[in-house]
Amino acid sequence: MSGFGGFPLAGLDFYEDLEADNSKTFWNAHKAVYEESVRAPMVALTAELEADFGPAKIFRPYRDVRFAKDKSPYKTAQGAVVGTAPGVGWYVQISAAGLFIGGGFYSGSPAQVAQLRATIDDDVRGPELEKILAKLTKAGFTIGGDKLKTKPKGYEADHPRIDLLRHKSLTCSRQFGAPAWLETPRTATEVRKAWEAMRPLIDRLTAIVGPANA
Repeated sequence: MSGFGGFPLAGLDFYEDLEADNSKTFWNAHKAVYEESVRAPMVALTAELEADFGPAKIFRPYRDVRFAKDKSPYKTAQGAVVGTAPGVGWYVQISAAGLFIGGGFYSGSPAQVAQLRATIDDDVRGPELEKILAKLTKAGFTIGGDKLKTKPKGYEADHPRIDLLRHKSLTCSRQFGAPAWLETPRTATEVRKAWEAMRPLIDRLTAIVGPANA
């Protein structure tokens, strides 16, 4: 047993307060709340899901402010990712806004992006990817990712999948907010269900931009 019992609302309140006072003083005074109501549940959740999806990386709470204009020292969300290939994987996050679940191809090399576009351009594999995305949209997920404002070089503006070809990254996500079950073990069931719904996309993207193709 992982011991996962849900995400306490105290964790959401912690992040709401952190957004208002992102200081070391606040953090030090409330670090125990973070450890007990945010990090510990996230560790337990990812441990429970590991057998089905793989080990997760739980992100550090500290921001890298070396080259940032915003010098706020702490992240206002706790995320975890299960990677399947460089830049590809499942994602889960808790913040003041509640539970957020996502997945896809988040970032990659120019070679990986070129491989993704080659797949989208293909008259068989392109429509197959479109069908996967359409099914996710119908299930309530939002398709996202960074996109070019114009057409990518080498492709015509009237390409039947030109909008998809503009993607430099390709993700799907769903914001669950703070339903009554967030504080219960059912949260693990809901995350597992959402990640399983994404599996066809994750598997396809892993095959497209994985190490063998990057």
